[in-house]
Amino acid sequence: MSFPWAKQYEPKQPLMRWLDEKLPVPRLVYNAVGAGYPVPRNLNYFWNFGVLAGAALGIQIITGIVLAMHYAANAGVAFGSVEGIMRDVNAGWFLRYAHANGASMFLLVVYIHIARGLYYGSYKAPREMVWLLGVVIFLLMMATAFMGYVLPWGQMSFWGAQVITGFFSAIPLVGESIRIWLLGGYAPDNAALNRFFSLHYLLPFVTAGVIILHIWALHIPGSNNPTGVDVKGEQDTVPFHPYYTAKDAVGLGVFMLIFALLIFFSPNLLGHPDNYIEANPLSTPAHIVPEWYFLPFYAILKSFTADFILPAKLWGVLAMFGSILLLFFLPWLDSSPVRSANYRPKYRAFLIVLLFDVLLLGYVGGAEANARNVVLGQIGSAYYFLHFLVILPLVAASERPRPLPNSITEAVLEKHAGTSPAKTALAN
Repeated sequence: MSFPWAKQYEPKQPLMRWLDEKLPVPRLVYNAVGAGYPVPRNLNYFWNFGVLAGAALGIQIITGIVLAMHYAANAGVAFGSVEGIMRDVNAGWFLRYAHANGASMFLLVVYIHIARGLYYGSYKAPREMVWLLGVVIFLLMMATAFMGYVLPWGQMSFWGAQVITGFFSAIPLVGESIRIWLLGGYAPDNAALNRFFSLHYLLPFVTAGVIILHIWALHIPGSNNPTGVDVKGEQDTVPFHPYYTAKDAVGLGVFMLIFALLIFFSPNLLGHPDNYIEANPLSTPAHIVPEWYFLPFYAILKSFTADFILPAKLWGVLAMFGSILLLFFLPWLDSSPVRSANYRPKYRAFLIVLLFDVLLLGYVGGAEANARNVVLGQIGSAYYFLHFLVILPLVAASERPRPLPNSITEAVLEKHAGTSPAKTALAN
């Protein structure tokens, strides 16, 4: 669908005309995020989080490259090299805290981005490929974050690697061999540290490549919107620039302000104090926990305590990976023709329950594994899978959604109409 205001890129300077003829990168940018790209006119601030995720990835890559210039991937000196960065490298403390807290900010932004997709049905046709590539990005981020957490070589780094890689040994017959192959030995040491450092450096660039595919896939059907109604005409859209570039700039400013407050005033808020103790294979911490963004999945992993056909440890590993992999099937599990939860009251209620369930799992993942918390984790894990595999398909088949607006413009005018005459005029 073409719109009169979405004019083609027309370079005016001779150099730009030559570049457009030989390598049309400015044209690509203009049509992707400029005035040539039509976007629904009713996008709210939840649509900022895709741009914020891209900005967070850029921060991680830049700070990571500089940190890699000073880091030593050797079990004997890794911990000391991190301390050297903090104490001796110019602005090293800032780079290290920006990178460590940037990972948390990145995952937080992505979790909100995923929640927005769930609420507004952005995984539904014709955007299934956008969603599938998004899940791939999420998996790459989790792998990158896990390997990055090992690099400081503190107590939590070492024992986190020991525990998480230990779960691969639950795989029958080949599990222990896979674990040894991953670590390059029988326990985390030089080989594991070198491998994790190499992959931690590489995967962000792979992630950036998949993000390009993610954006490309989005530009084919165009952006979803809070109503979930398809664009019907020119009146339903505005140019991406300057309307949403300005809106994204506001969101980016708020993001950077929160990020700065975290770095300068509470840089260790989201970390674990035991990671300031050098790794010691002979001293196990009393309570081993991963970073906060892994806690819900860690709670699912710990929820299996009894053998049933298969060992409990294997059930935990399968459930942990399955809790993420089932997101790949979400576009087909939810068969409702209505996208937005604004018009699906039952779905919205269950989605709110799911949100609290994930928060409960996050609490259980970081709490002591006593009898009460184990039961809470089992209840939370059971509901998580029930939501996607049972409740969602049943709600999609039985729910009667509210009437949808005829167009995006109609929804916008209804929202902002302050008097009944305006609504009457709209209806006429």
